[in-house]
Amino acid sequence: MLAIIAGEGALPAALVDRLARRPLILSLQDHRPDGVEVDRVFRLEKLGSVLKQLKRDGVTEICFAGGIKRPQINPLAIDFATMPYLPTVKRALASSDDGALRAAIAVLEQAGFAVRAAQEIAPDLLPPAGIPTRARPDERAQKDATRGQAIVNAMAQGDIGQACAVWRGQALALEGIYGTDWMLQSLRQRPDGGQGGVLFKAPKPTQDRRADLPIIGPDTVEAVAEAGLTGIVLEAGGVMVLHQERVIAACDAKGLFLWVRERG
Repeated sequence: MLAIIAGEGALPAALVDRLARRPLILSLQDHRPDGVEVDRVFRLEKLGSVLKQLKRDGVTEICFAGGIKRPQINPLAIDFATMPYLPTVKRALASSDDGALRAAIAVLEQAGFAVRAAQEIAPDLLPPAGIPTRARPDERAQKDATRGQAIVNAMAQGDIGQACAVWRGQALALEGIYGTDWMLQSLRQRPDGGQGGVLFKAPKPTQDRRADLPIIGPDTVEAVAEAGLTGIVLEAGGVMVLHQERVIAACDAKGLFLWVRERG
Protein backbone atom coordinates (compact mmCIF):
# COMPACT_ATOMS: atom_id res chain seq x y z
CA MET A 1 0.00 0.00 0.00
CA LEU A 2 1.21 3.48 -0.86
CA ALA A 3 1.12 6.63 1.27
CA ILE A 4 1.86 10.12 0.00
CA ILE A 5 3.42 12.71 2.27
CA ALA A 6 1.87 15.68 0.55
CA GLY A 7 3.25 19.19 0.56
CA GLU A 8 1.86 22.34 -0.99
CA GLY A 9 0.86 22.59 -4.64
CA ALA A 10 -0.92 20.45 -7.22
CA LEU A 11 1.49 17.53 -7.55
CA PRO A 12 -0.15 15.29 -4.90
CA ALA A 13 -3.53 15.57 -6.65
CA ALA A 14 -1.89 14.79 -10.00
CA LEU A 15 -0.46 11.58 -8.55
CA VAL A 16 -3.76 10.54 -6.98
CA ASP A 17 -5.50 11.03 -10.35
CA ARG A 18 -3.10 8.58 -11.97
CA LEU A 19 -3.34 5.79 -9.40
CA ALA A 20 -5.84 2.96 -9.71
CA ARG A 21 -6.09 2.75 -5.92
CA ARG A 22 -6.28 5.88 -3.81
CA PRO A 23 -3.24 6.12 -1.51
CA LEU A 24 -3.28 7.32 2.06
CA ILE A 25 -2.63 11.08 2.07
CA LEU A 26 -0.70 12.67 4.92
CA SER A 27 0.53 16.23 5.30
CA LEU A 28 2.63 18.13 7.76
CA GLN A 29 0.72 20.74 9.70
CA ASP A 30 0.37 23.98 7.68
CA HIS A 31 1.35 22.23 4.42
CA ARG A 32 -2.00 21.39 2.81
CA PRO A 33 -1.91 20.34 -0.87
CA ASP A 34 -4.27 21.67 -3.54
CA GLY A 35 -7.19 19.66 -4.88
CA VAL A 36 -6.93 16.54 -2.73
CA GLU A 37 -8.39 15.58 0.64
CA VAL A 38 -5.85 14.86 3.36
CA ASP A 39 -6.47 11.82 5.55
CA ARG A 40 -4.10 12.77 8.36
CA VAL A 41 -2.28 15.91 9.40
CA PHE A 42 0.74 15.46 11.66
CA ARG A 43 3.53 17.34 13.35
CA LEU A 44 7.16 16.36 12.96
CA GLU A 45 7.40 15.81 16.73
CA LYS A 46 5.06 12.82 16.30
CA LEU A 47 6.79 11.30 13.27
CA GLY A 48 7.66 8.05 15.01
CA SER A 49 4.08 7.42 16.03
CA VAL A 50 2.88 8.30 12.53
CA LEU A 51 5.26 5.77 10.97
CA LYS A 52 4.16 3.07 13.41
CA GLN A 53 0.52 3.70 12.50
CA LEU A 54 1.37 3.50 8.79
CA LYS A 55 2.91 0.09 9.41
CA ARG A 56 -0.27 -1.03 11.15
CA ASP A 57 -2.28 0.28 8.19
CA GLY A 58 -0.29 -1.92 5.81
CA VAL A 59 1.66 0.88 4.14
CA THR A 60 4.89 -0.36 2.58
CA GLU A 61 5.75 2.53 0.21
CA ILE A 62 5.90 6.30 0.73
CA CYS A 63 6.18 9.10 -1.81
CA PHE A 64 7.08 12.73 -1.14
CA ALA A 65 5.07 15.12 -3.32
CA GLY A 66 4.74 18.89 -3.09
CA GLY A 67 6.58 21.74 -1.47
CA ILE A 68 7.47 21.60 2.22
CA LYS A 69 8.94 24.41 4.29
CA ARG A 70 11.12 23.41 7.21
CA PRO A 71 9.01 23.26 10.37
CA GLN A 72 10.09 24.41 13.80
CA ILE A 73 10.37 21.60 16.35
CA ASN A 74 9.01 21.98 19.86
CA PRO A 75 11.28 19.79 22.02
CA LEU A 76 8.55 19.46 24.65
CA ALA A 77 6.16 17.91 22.10
CA ILE A 78 8.43 15.09 20.89
CA ASP A 79 6.90 11.70 21.66
CA PHE A 80 8.73 8.54 22.70
CA ALA A 81 8.32 6.82 19.33
CA THR A 82 10.08 9.71 17.57
CA MET A 83 13.17 9.69 19.82
CA PRO A 84 15.12 7.09 17.75
CA TYR A 85 14.79 9.31 14.66
CA LEU A 86 15.54 12.58 16.44
CA PRO A 87 19.29 12.77 15.61
CA THR A 88 18.57 12.30 11.90
CA VAL A 89 15.68 14.79 11.99
CA LYS A 90 17.85 17.39 13.70
CA ARG A 91 20.61 16.90 11.13
CA ALA A 92 18.06 17.26 8.35
CA LEU A 93 16.73 20.56 9.70
CA ALA A 94 20.27 21.89 10.02
CA SER A 95 21.37 20.68 6.58
CA SER A 96 21.14 22.14 3.12
CA ASP A 97 18.02 21.33 1.10
CA ASP A 98 19.64 18.33 -0.56
CA GLY A 99 20.99 17.07 2.74
CA ALA A 100 17.61 17.49 4.39
CA LEU A 101 15.88 15.43 1.71
CA ARG A 102 18.47 12.69 1.92
CA ALA A 103 17.99 12.58 5.69
CA ALA A 104 14.20 12.42 5.31
CA ILE A 105 14.53 9.49 2.92
CA ALA A 106 16.95 7.82 5.34
CA VAL A 107 14.41 8.10 8.18
CA LEU A 108 11.71 6.38 6.11
CA GLU A 109 14.07 3.64 4.97
CA GLN A 110 15.25 3.17 8.55
CA ALA A 111 11.61 2.63 9.49
CA GLY A 112 11.29 -0.06 6.82
CA PHE A 113 9.48 1.79 4.04
CA ALA A 114 10.40 1.92 0.35
CA VAL A 115 10.57 5.48 -0.95
CA ARG A 116 9.07 5.95 -4.43
CA ALA A 117 9.64 8.92 -6.71
CA ALA A 118 6.68 10.93 -7.98
CA GLN A 119 7.90 10.51 -11.57
CA GLU A 120 7.97 6.74 -11.06
CA ILE A 121 4.28 6.81 -10.14
CA ALA A 122 3.42 9.24 -12.95
CA PRO A 123 6.08 8.98 -15.68
CA ASP A 124 3.88 10.97 -18.07
CA LEU A 125 4.65 14.08 -16.01
CA LEU A 126 8.13 14.02 -17.57
CA PRO A 127 7.66 15.43 -21.09
CA PRO A 128 9.69 14.00 -23.98
CA ALA A 129 12.66 15.91 -25.32
CA GLY A 130 11.83 18.41 -28.00
CA ILE A 131 10.08 21.72 -28.70
CA PRO A 132 6.28 21.27 -28.63
CA THR A 133 5.47 24.97 -29.05
CA ARG A 134 5.09 27.08 -32.19
CA ALA A 135 7.84 29.45 -31.04
CA ARG A 136 11.35 28.07 -31.14
CA PRO A 137 14.58 29.19 -29.45
CA ASP A 138 16.84 31.29 -31.64
CA GLU A 139 20.62 31.09 -31.59
CA ARG A 140 20.89 33.52 -28.68
CA ALA A 141 18.34 31.57 -26.64
CA GLN A 142 20.22 28.35 -27.34
CA LYS A 143 23.41 29.92 -26.01
CA ASP A 144 21.53 31.18 -22.95
CA ALA A 145 20.26 27.64 -22.35
CA THR A 146 23.81 26.30 -22.38
CA ARG A 147 24.82 29.06 -19.99
CA GLY A 148 21.80 28.26 -17.80
CA GLN A 149 22.88 24.67 -17.45
CA ALA A 150 26.36 25.77 -16.37
CA ILE A 151 24.88 28.18 -13.83
CA VAL A 152 22.54 25.61 -12.30
CA ASN A 153 25.42 23.12 -12.12
CA ALA A 154 27.45 25.71 -10.23
CA MET A 155 24.49 26.50 -7.95
CA ALA A 156 24.24 22.81 -7.12
CA GLN A 157 27.70 22.91 -5.55
CA GLY A 158 26.29 25.25 -2.92
CA ASP A 159 22.84 23.58 -2.87
CA ILE A 160 21.25 26.93 -3.77
CA GLY A 161 18.44 26.13 -6.19
CA GLN A 162 17.32 24.44 -9.39
CA ALA A 163 16.55 27.35 -11.73
CA CYS A 164 17.91 30.59 -13.10
CA ALA A 165 17.01 33.27 -15.62
CA VAL A 166 19.65 34.02 -18.24
CA TRP A 167 19.89 36.84 -20.77
CA ARG A 168 22.76 37.33 -23.21
CA GLY A 169 24.89 34.90 -21.25
CA GLN A 170 24.39 36.67 -17.94
CA ALA A 171 22.42 35.51 -14.90
CA LEU A 172 19.42 37.79 -14.44
CA ALA A 173 18.25 35.96 -11.32
CA LEU A 174 18.93 32.77 -9.34
CA GLU A 175 16.39 30.60 -7.58
CA GLY A 176 16.84 30.60 -3.82
CA ILE A 177 14.91 29.66 -0.73
CA TYR A 178 11.70 31.36 -1.93
CA GLY A 179 11.47 29.35 -5.14
CA THR A 180 11.00 29.94 -8.86
CA ASP A 181 7.84 32.04 -8.63
CA TRP A 182 9.50 34.57 -6.33
CA MET A 183 12.56 34.69 -8.59
CA LEU A 184 10.40 35.43 -11.64
CA GLN A 185 8.42 38.08 -9.78
CA SER A 186 11.69 39.87 -9.05
CA LEU A 187 12.16 40.36 -12.80
CA ARG A 188 8.86 42.11 -13.46
CA GLN A 189 10.55 45.50 -13.15
CA ARG A 190 13.92 44.94 -14.75
CA PRO A 191 16.08 48.04 -14.29
CA ASP A 192 16.93 48.17 -18.00
CA GLY A 193 13.30 47.62 -19.01
CA GLY A 194 14.63 44.80 -21.13
CA GLN A 195 12.83 41.94 -22.80
CA GLY A 196 14.42 38.61 -23.53
CA GLY A 197 16.17 35.76 -21.82
CA VAL A 198 15.17 32.27 -20.77
CA LEU A 199 14.09 30.43 -17.66
CA PHE A 200 16.33 27.39 -17.25
CA LYS A 201 15.24 24.67 -14.82
CA ALA A 202 16.95 21.38 -14.00
CA PRO A 203 17.55 19.06 -11.06
CA LYS A 204 20.82 19.22 -9.18
CA PRO A 205 23.20 16.75 -10.84
CA THR A 206 23.83 14.75 -7.65
CA GLN A 207 20.43 15.00 -5.93
CA ASP A 208 18.37 11.98 -4.96
CA ARG A 209 15.59 12.13 -7.51
CA ARG A 210 13.10 10.39 -5.26
CA ALA A 211 12.27 13.83 -3.82
CA ASP A 212 12.23 17.49 -4.86
CA LEU A 213 12.37 16.99 -8.63
CA PRO A 214 11.68 20.41 -10.23
CA ILE A 215 8.19 21.09 -11.55
CA ILE A 216 6.38 23.71 -13.63
CA GLY A 217 2.75 24.32 -14.56
CA PRO A 218 0.53 26.88 -16.32
CA ASP A 219 1.22 29.49 -13.62
CA THR A 220 4.92 29.27 -14.47
CA VAL A 221 4.18 30.25 -18.07
CA GLU A 222 2.28 33.33 -16.91
CA ALA A 223 5.13 34.31 -14.58
CA VAL A 224 7.73 33.86 -17.35
CA ALA A 225 5.73 36.10 -19.67
CA GLU A 226 5.35 38.77 -17.00
CA ALA A 227 9.10 38.62 -16.36
CA GLY A 228 9.76 39.55 -19.99
CA LEU A 229 11.49 36.27 -20.85
CA THR A 230 11.04 34.60 -24.22
CA GLY A 231 10.99 30.95 -23.29
CA ILE A 232 11.39 28.06 -20.87
CA VAL A 233 14.15 25.47 -21.02
CA LEU A 234 13.78 22.25 -19.02
CA GLU A 235 16.26 19.44 -18.66
CA ALA A 236 14.78 16.37 -20.35
CA GLY A 237 13.96 13.64 -17.85
CA GLY A 238 14.55 15.97 -14.93
CA VAL A 239 11.59 18.37 -14.69
CA MET A 240 7.94 17.46 -14.28
CA VAL A 241 5.24 19.44 -16.10
CA LEU A 242 1.72 19.59 -14.71
CA HIS A 243 -1.15 20.01 -17.19
CA GLN A 244 1.18 19.73 -20.18
CA GLU A 245 -1.44 20.56 -22.81
CA ARG A 246 -2.39 23.71 -20.93
CA VAL A 247 1.28 24.66 -20.54
CA ILE A 248 1.90 24.31 -24.28
CA ALA A 249 -1.28 26.23 -25.13
CA ALA A 250 -0.34 29.00 -22.70
CA CYS A 251 3.14 29.25 -24.23
CA ASP A 252 1.64 29.50 -27.72
CA ALA A 253 -0.79 32.18 -26.54
CA LYS A 254 2.07 34.21 -25.05
CA GLY A 255 4.48 33.62 -27.93
CA LEU A 256 6.90 31.73 -25.70
CA PHE A 257 8.87 28.63 -26.55
CA LEU A 258 9.11 25.51 -24.39
CA TRP A 259 12.27 23.52 -24.97
CA VAL A 260 12.72 20.17 -23.25
CA ARG A 261 16.45 19.96 -23.74
CA GLU A 262 18.72 16.95 -23.48
CA ARG A 263 21.45 17.52 -20.94
CA GLY A 264 24.54 18.59 -22.89
